[in-house]
Amino acid sequence: MADEAKAKGNAAFSSGRFEEAIQHFSDAISLAPTNHVLYSNRSAAYASLHRYSEALTDAQKTVELKPDWAKGYSRLGAAHVGLGNVEAAVSAYEKGLEYDPANEGLKSGLADAKATATRAKPSGASPFGQIFSGPDVWSKLAADPTTRGYLQQPDFMKMMREVQKNPNMINMYLQDQRMMNVLGVLLNVKMRAGGDDMEREMGAPEAEAESTERSAEPEKKAPEPEPEPEPMEVTDEEKAAKEKKAEAQKEKEKGNAAYKKKDFETAIAHYTKAMELDDEDISYITNRAAVYLEMGKYDECIKDCDKAVERGRELRSDFKMIARALTRKGTALVKLSKTSKDFDIAIETFQKALTEHRNPDTLKKLNDAERAKKELEQQEYFDPKIADEEREKGNEFFKQMKYPEAVKHYTEALKRNPKDPRVYSNRAACYTKLGALPEGLKDAEKCIELDPTFTKGYTRKGAVQFFMKEYEKALQTYQEGLKHDPNNQELQDGVRSCVEQINKASRGDLTPEELQERQAKGMQDPEIQGILTDPIMRQVLVDFQENPSAAQNHLKNPQVMHKIQKLVNAGIVQMK
Repeated sequence: MADEAKAKGNAAFSSGRFEEAIQHFSDAISLAPTNHVLYSNRSAAYASLHRYSEALTDAQKTVELKPDWAKGYSRLGAAHVGLGNVEAAVSAYEKGLEYDPANEGLKSGLADAKATATRAKPSGASPFGQIFSGPDVWSKLAADPTTRGYLQQPDFMKMMREVQKNPNMINMYLQDQRMMNVLGVLLNVKMRAGGDDMEREMGAPEAEAESTERSAEPEKKAPEPEPEPEPMEVTDEEKAAKEKKAEAQKEKEKGNAAYKKKDFETAIAHYTKAMELDDEDISYITNRAAVYLEMGKYDECIKDCDKAVERGRELRSDFKMIARALTRKGTALVKLSKTSKDFDIAIETFQKALTEHRNPDTLKKLNDAERAKKELEQQEYFDPKIADEEREKGNEFFKQMKYPEAVKHYTEALKRNPKDPRVYSNRAACYTKLGALPEGLKDAEKCIELDPTFTKGYTRKGAVQFFMKEYEKALQTYQEGLKHDPNNQELQDGVRSCVEQINKASRGDLTPEELQERQAKGMQDPEIQGILTDPIMRQVLVDFQENPSAAQNHLKNPQVMHKIQKLVNAGIVQMK
């Protein structure tokens, strides 16, 4: 259950639903409170929501549970950076690198933390720093059309977070026009491009008292247009790489066209060429794997899927792409499965794919694989000879009135041969003796389903229904059995017993306790409920109480009479 909650949390995190991810990780932690990975994952989710205090608490717990796990220190460093504790972040990253010196994530985090520490030492405090700590900063920026679009720009968000953590760092970004616009919005002023002048948005000042002369203002010089930025220089190497990527895309499109025409060999050639031109797009590999899958070359498909996953991890590719490769691998493994154990690897692969990205198609393939494995297990376990031996053992225990032991052997017999109606009949008898009436009824019905002519099934079912005091249903069951074996003494006795119990209600011979019990059971019967809510039948019952002559006319109607008899048998209505 903890793994399932973790998988849901990972899927939510991958989709950007961080609040939902936190909830799932919290559920998993409640089930497995010593699993360090769960605290690490939740720390990452908290950090994504800028809730760095909670992220720090979880990161510290991660390191406490697993002191030699490098990623824990990566989470710890990120949380410290988010809180502005740069020195603590540097210490955390350095500690993690002691355990994993080659960890690129820790190296990158350490470099960023040191760079932040260097930038965070300006010569003087900025007079505008304090405005970034207000509670309505983000709402103001989102409401203003000038700055609303900036919130979608990662570099802008990084710049804002750095200024919020250390307001003095604003001096580093005053050359960025976006920051100037932000200052204008937060200070409620208009910032003029290319200068430091500000005009407060309070309307034009009121005119001063009339005077005979006005001072002449010098004519303002129109600002010179800013020079257009020069185009960035592109090296020959960059140009060649770009051309290769474009050519690889063309090869992919050709491969897709060939695949649709079922020209698989041509499709493989194009996808292979695309892979040679650009090794930073794993879609070429997964597409070729799809072709191999269609051709029935499952081993080649699996190799390509493994390659796509490995390369995708290196490139930090989209989780959906990784999941797609794992799903195709799982599909190929299912095709290669010969025994129930073979399905285990395929099932595990589908589960990994769902951890990367929860896709309905992958989930369906997982369910199909699990179902196929179960069916194959039953086929592998099938052995009529052993089933007969187990049934005989069950019979011996039944004779000795050791019903739990008998049930155990009958159950094993059914695993070995689930199509033997005799075993269901015998186990139903055991359940009846043990008072497990719902289980006994289920077995008796399965017995009849497998062989409608096997009269033991009807006697078992009728007996269970009789003990459940469903006398009418039991009567119907016994009568149905007599259609197949009219001279069966056990069925005939069952009919007589049911008729006797039903007539007790008609004669009014039920004790108050029996009447109350039968009424309670009757009120739970959907058929009885339907009769009592039928407007016509309600009028009939009123006539029985208030208009006896009209009631006699109702009794001439066979359908009404049948329903009245149902109510009588259930103890709801008493005839006098």
